[in-house]
Amino acid sequence: MTNAIRVLIWNEGRHERDTGTIRAIYPDGMHGAIAAGLREVDETRFQIGTATLDEPEHGLGTERLAATNVLVWWGHNAHNEVADEIVERVRRRVLEGMGLIVLHSGHHSKIFKALMGTTCDLKWRVAGDKERLWVVAPGHPIVEGIGEYIELPDEEMYGEHFDIPEPETLVFVSWFSGGEIFRSGCCYGRGAGKIFYFRPGHETFPTYFNPDVRRVIANAVRWAAPVARPNRVFGNVKPLETLPARAPA
Repeated sequence: MTNAIRVLIWNEGRHERDTGTIRAIYPDGMHGAIAAGLREVDETRFQIGTATLDEPEHGLGTERLAATNVLVWWGHNAHNEVADEIVERVRRRVLEGMGLIVLHSGHHSKIFKALMGTTCDLKWRVAGDKERLWVVAPGHPIVEGIGEYIELPDEEMYGEHFDIPEPETLVFVSWFSGGEIFRSGCCYGRGAGKIFYFRPGHETFPTYFNPDVRRVIANAVRWAAPVARPNRVFGNVKPLETLPARAPA
C-alpha cells in the first residue's frame, strides 16, 4: 500500500469481553468499530492493526511500535494494569515522531498523563446526556468534512475543569444537555510527535458508529502521522561554519 499510514488501534478489550450489553453494541470490540470507521472513511490510506491489554506486552512490542505511524488509544477501567515499561516505550515513540490519538476515558491513561504532566482529571456523569461538539477551529484539518457541530443524542458527560495543559490548538468545545461545557478536541506537540485528545466514546453508547466521529478520528490520524524528515540530532556537534581562532581562556 503506497504511502499508507500504519495505524495501531489499542483498546483494553475488557468491557466487550465481560459485559453482554456492551458486547451487543460492539461485537467486534471498540477497536474493531474504530478500525471499520477508518476503512469507511479512506480504505486506501490506512494500514490498520489492533492490539488489546491482555496480549503479550499489551500488543505493544518494540518492533510493532517501531513500525507504527499513529497509535489510537482507548482505555477506561484498567489503566493501572498497563505496565510502566510499556508506557515509557510508547512515550519514547511519541517523542520520536509517532502520532497519538487518545479517546474518551484515555484522558486518565498513564501515557496521556505522562505526556501532559498533569492529573488530567475532570467532572463526569453517565446519564445519556445529549452532547453537541462545536467546531472552534474551522480551518483545522481535523474538522475537514465536518459541519458547524457534531450532535450525539446519548453520551457520558465530561465537564470542566479539565486538568490539562492549555491546548496548542483547541478544535472542539462540547456542550451537554445538563449545562456543562468541555474542551473536547485538543491538539499538542511533544518532541517530534503530535497528540490529539478526542472526548466522545463511552462504551455503553454506539458513538464509534457515528459517521462524523469516524471522520474526525480518520482526519486526526492523517494529521498526526509523522512527516518524512531526518532524525533529530542532539549532543555536542561540530560547527557548520569555520569559527575564528580564540586564545585559550
